[in-house]
Amino acid sequence: MSDVLYEQNGKTAVITLNRAAKLNALNEALIQGLRTALRQFRDSDARSAILCADGDRAFSVGADIKDPPMEMWQGVPGVGVITNKPIIACVQGYCVGGAYILVQMCDLVVAADNTIFKYPEAQVGFTGGLIAGCAAKIPHKIAMEFMLLGQDLTAQRAYEVGMVNKVVPLGKQLAAAQEYADIFAESAPLVVETIKSLVAETVPRGPAETAAITRDQLLAVRDSEDGAEGRAAFKSKRPPEFHGR
Repeated sequence: MSDVLYEQNGKTAVITLNRAAKLNALNEALIQGLRTALRQFRDSDARSAILCADGDRAFSVGADIKDPPMEMWQGVPGVGVITNKPIIACVQGYCVGGAYILVQMCDLVVAADNTIFKYPEAQVGFTGGLIAGCAAKIPHKIAMEFMLLGQDLTAQRAYEVGMVNKVVPLGKQLAAAQEYADIFAESAPLVVETIKSLVAETVPRGPAETAAITRDQLLAVRDSEDGAEGRAAFKSKRPPEFHGR
């Protein structure tokens, strides 16, 4: 079974992390499945997406230590896949490390009351740097506390400091996220997408975000048909025939 599920209900896409037996730990298959699902959403007629996860114990415990993703940023909304359509995170249980990056890059967040946010990378000696954008999205002192101390942050505290929009009883989070999605389904999509686009230009990107977006563009050129044609033409000592794809 796929590590990421995608379905569209009316004007709402639902993207589900589907690795509950491993607490939805982020491995290469899950990140690439998420990248595929985000692209499908971007190219669909859905007005918004809900990003959720199977199982009550964890939205995700972060990177799979035994099978880490090669390029985690490839599955991150707004970095690996850019869209001006809104994404609603729907979170429960543990949301740790890289999993919080996924949530941070969504536009709205609904958290079940058992949610625990945690960013322990300073305590384990590793970081990918994408977390730095947290300081542009919530108050600076709260961001530094969360990023550097590695302590548990409850759903209620996250609500109080502006990390989530709504806290609901466990089991009600998907319905609450759908309420937001239903509003987007009836809203003017050009206005919603324009506002999100303008916000993306207003809120500063961290250096790791900028680097990842640039790398994605360069990899797209390298892996294009024109890239393959250029290499083949050079080896064959003939003029290349480029088609812009």
